[in-house]
Order: sequence, then structure tokens, then C-alpha cells
Amino acid sequence: MSEHPELICAYLLDGKGRGERLDWLAANGWTPAKGSIWVHLDGNEENTEAWLREHSGLDSFVIDGLTASETRPRCESFGDGILLILRGVNLNPGADPEDMVSLRIWIDEHRVISTRLRRLLAIDDVRQQLATGKGPLSTGHLVARLAASMTDRMGPVIDNLSDQVAELEDYLIGDDGGGKVDLREVRFKLINFRRVAISLRRYITPQRDALNRLAQLEEPWLNERVQGRLRETVDRVTRITEELDEVRERSAIVQDELVNRISHRMER
Repeated sequence: MSEHPELICAYLLDGKGRGERLDWLAANGWTPAKGSIWVHLDGNEENTEAWLREHSGLDSFVIDGLTASETRPRCESFGDGILLILRGVNLNPGADPEDMVSLRIWIDEHRVISTRLRRLLAIDDVRQQLATGKGPLSTGHLVARLAASMTDRMGPVIDNLSDQVAELEDYLIGDDGGGKVDLREVRFKLINFRRVAISLRRYITPQRDALNRLAQLEEPWLNERVQGRLRETVDRVTRITEELDEVRERSAIVQDELVNRISHRMER
């Protein structure tokens, strides 16, 4: 077991798309003169908060945001940096996607400090990019990549939900009135789909607002290229929000049809 389990990974960015993996000692000995750094910490470890308070130099309000047990997506400026809270779908084995995983990020010109409570596959995506020399070039670019990867991984989940509602609609339409369709099964699935859509939208809507605010902030390390990437991600999040609204609307239509079918069977 690692002597410092609070450290999941740390990288020194070379500004060309590659990152040098750092151990705990090297991460602690970092200075801005050495380049930009990304430190990713496990929020479940008690030493994480202690290190943040003793060695990070961050404001206590920022540290509270990085270590809070419950968070909602938001973007707030503090001095020369930004606190960004994001949520991603839970793709861990056996988990419900709507049980969204939080990523808490501090960004300034030379540092990104991120914390998580559960594994987030978007982190693995960016680590792989750094290992192959196709990673982010700066701290702002790193956060833009993380946000884009989290959004990309939402897409298939939302598409699958939409397809399932469409299949349920077709299944219900296939009822000729002879009782071939199990209306109780339809009702159970319908309730679940609406619950998932509402749960996802609860976090995705404020996430769009947080990323939109980040894209509009005027910071020297948030250059035009990074802001452009963030705006693209905001557009994708907006489309995901619209798809969730469509799922809810189609579910309502299926619900009305379900009520009609139940009434018809009772009359018969």
C-alpha cells in the first residue's frame, strides 16, 4: 500500500502535451518555476484535508469546497484562481449512472488540484492522453479536457435512456387490447426512466451554467483556445439537457397512453 494513499496521481505538464509522473515527495517539492502541475487527491483519505490546509496555501472556503461530502456544480473565483465543481455519470461497476460522481477542482495559472470521492473515468482519459503525448498543454487546457471527457461519457448514457423510452412506447403501442402487454411492467419502467431523467437533469443543468461562467471569465491562463473548447462543451451539455427534457416529455405521453390502456382493460 502506498505510504501516501491520499495521492492518486500528480503530473508536471511539459506544455507540449505530455506529463511527467510525480511521486509524493516531488509533488510536495514543486514550485511554479518548474512548470505547471496537476495533483489529484482522494477525498476519502483524512490526510487529504490536512495536506490542503497545511501545504496548499488555499483559502479555507476553497478547501471546504474541495473536501465537502455533498456538492453541486458551480464555478467561483477566489483571488488568482477558480474553484470549479463538476459532476459526471457514475460508470463504476454495479452503480447507477444517475448517482453522479463529483469532481472538485482548483485552477490557477500554474496549478490544478482536484479531489474525488469515487473513481471517475474522465480522469483516466486525461492521464492516458498525458502518457501518449496528446494531453493538455496548460492548467486551463487540462480543466477543459476534463470537462469535455466527462460530458462525452454522459452522451451514451442519455442516448440509451432515450432509446429505452422509445422501446417502451413501441411495446405499449403493440398492445391490441387483448392484454398481451404487461401494463404493470410498463408502469414500473416508466417510473424508473422519469426518475433517472430528473436525477440527471438536477446536476447537468447547473453544470452547464458553471462551465458557461468559466468560459466567460477573463483570466490570462484561460486563453481563447481554451475558452473555445469550454464553449463547445457547454453546447454539448445544453444538447444533453434538451435530450433529458425530451425523455421527460415522451415519458409523459407514454404515461397518458398507459392510463388509457388501464381504463380500457378495466371497462372490458
